[in-house]
Amino acid sequence: MKTYRHLYPQITDFGNLYAAFCKARKGKRDRPAVAAFEYDLETNLFQLQEELRNREYQPGAYRNFYIRERKLRLISAAHFRDRVVHHALCAVINPIIVWGESSRLRCAFRNRNNSRNRNNNLGIRLASTLSRFALASLF
Repeated sequence: MKTYRHLYPQITDFGNLYAAFCKARKGKRDRPAVAAFEYDLETNLFQLQEELRNREYQPGAYRNFYIRERKLRLISAAHFRDRVVHHALCAVINPIIVWGESSRLRCAFRNRNNSRNRNNNLGIRLASTLSRFALASLF
């Protein structure tokens, strides 16, 4: 399995953080948290970049609420600032995990409608294994 190094500078790149902000705000521009972040966008992104580079970033607490859609479900939502970081991280590691070297992973995701779920389970196991390696190589 190939090892990927030096991914952290790609995550903390300002262009990546701005693209992550654009993805995180998609469909949510009318929300107060998004408007507050966007009001002072450049300062917020530079502060986030500095915290990530200095490894001082701490995610905030999740907001928990229930929805009733056929059954009662607990939803845990991250703060908008944390969602920007999630999108920045996913933009860097998703191409490696999904379209990386593992052709078995691509095959497993292609055959999602298998009645025995054999390919789904293989895909989940491979994705979790690859994500552990990808996250370990970030630092």
